[in-house]
Amino acid sequence: MGQGWKSDNLTKSLPEVHASIPVSESGSFFKRLMAFAGPGLMVAVGYMDPGNWATDIAGGSRFGYTLLSVILISNLFAMLLQHLSLKLGIATGRDLAQACRDHYSRPVSIALWILCEIAIAACDLAEVIGSAIALNLLFGIPLTVGVCITALDVLVLLYLQHKGFRWLESIVGALIFVILLCFAYEILLAQPAIAAVLNGLIPQKEVITNPDMLYIAIGILGATVMPHNLYLHSSIVQTRDFAQTESGRRNAIKFATIDSTLSLFLAFFINAAILILSAAAFHSSGNHQVADITDAHRLLDPLLGATLASVVFAVALLASGQNSTLTGTLAGQIVMEGFLNIRLKPWLRRLITRLIAIVPALVVTVLYGEHGTSELLVFSQVILSIQLSFAVVPLVLFTSDKLKMGVFVNPRWMTVLSWAVAGLIIVLNVVLLAGTI
Repeated sequence: MGQGWKSDNLTKSLPEVHASIPVSESGSFFKRLMAFAGPGLMVAVGYMDPGNWATDIAGGSRFGYTLLSVILISNLFAMLLQHLSLKLGIATGRDLAQACRDHYSRPVSIALWILCEIAIAACDLAEVIGSAIALNLLFGIPLTVGVCITALDVLVLLYLQHKGFRWLESIVGALIFVILLCFAYEILLAQPAIAAVLNGLIPQKEVITNPDMLYIAIGILGATVMPHNLYLHSSIVQTRDFAQTESGRRNAIKFATIDSTLSLFLAFFINAAILILSAAAFHSSGNHQVADITDAHRLLDPLLGATLASVVFAVALLASGQNSTLTGTLAGQIVMEGFLNIRLKPWLRRLITRLIAIVPALVVTVLYGEHGTSELLVFSQVILSIQLSFAVVPLVLFTSDKLKMGVFVNPRWMTVLSWAVAGLIIVLNVVLLAGTI
C-alpha cells in the first residue's frame, strides 16, 4: 500500500478472526451488502450505551425536544468519522492503533495507548453501572452484586468469538432489535407531539446562548461520538475476506460505508427516542429535574399509565449495557495489541479490561450507592469526550495523507470537513471540561 509507513505491518488486527468471513465479488447488490453487514451494528452499539441515556434523559426532561437537533448533528459527525475509520482499515490493512504505533514515536504511542485505555475503562464503567442498574430495576438485585454479575459476560464473549465472528455480530444485532422494539413501544405510549418533534430537529440558537442547554448539548456530543469506536471499526472491517486489489478495496469501502451509515441511523433513532420519551413523559408533565436512569424508571409507569412501561425501559437498558460491554472489551483487545504489539491470551486480556472497570464501579457503589453511580455515569462521559480528540486527530491526519492512503486518500472537501468537525469537537470538549471543573 502507500509508501508513507515506516515499517511493513506484519501482524494482523484481531488475528483470530482476520479475513474469516468470505465475501463474494459477484452476485446481487443486496447479497454483497449482506456479506459486509455487521461491523456497523457493532459500532452503533457504542452510540446508544447507558452513558448516552443519562444525557438524553436530562436533555429531554429539562428542555423538551430542543436538543434533538444536537443528537442529529452528533450522528452526522459520527457517520463521517466512522467512514474515515473503516476506510483506514480497508485501504491500509492497519487498524487505527497500529497506524499510530507506526507513525508516532514510542513515548507518544505509549501516551496515546494509556489515554485510550482510560477511555475504554470509563466507557466500560458506564456499561457495568448501566447493566447493574437494569438488574436492580428488574430483579431487585443490589448494585454491588449486579456489578459482579456483569463481569461474567467476558466468558460469553470468549465463547461466541470461538464460534466465529458472525455469531458475535448476530447477538449484537438481536440485542439492538430488542432495544428498538422497547422504545417503539414506549413512544407509542408517550404519544409525543409530532410537530414539536420535527421542530426539535431544526437547530435553535438558544442551544448556544443558554449555558445550561449548551452544557447538556456538549454532553450529548461527548456521549455520542465514541473514541474507542474509531479503533474498533478500523479493525473489525478486516474480518471480511475481500480481494486485496484496488477494485476489491473500493467495493469493500463502499459496502462497509453503507453498513455503517444505516446502522448509525438506527442509533440515531434510539437516542432520539430516549430524548423524545423523556420530553413527552417528563417535560410536558412538569418533571424538569429528571436527570438519572433510576428516576426515569420510577416515574414512567404513573406518567404513561402503563405498568409495563418501566419494565420495558429496564429491559432496553440491560440489552444496551450488555451490548456495549461486548464491543468495549473487543476494542480493549484491539487497542492493546495495536499500540503495544503484545499478544495476550484473549481471556487474560479481557479479564484485565473488566477488572479496570469493575474495581472503581464496585468502590463507588459500596461507598455512595445509587446517587454515586449516577454521578459516575456523567463523569465517565466527560473522560470520553476528553479522549475523543486524541483519536479523531490521528484518524483525520492519516486518511488525508496521500503517501499513507494512496488512491484512497480523502478528497479535498472531505479533508476540510473532517478537520472542521475535529476542531469543533476539540473546542466543545474544552468548554465541557471547563464547565465540569
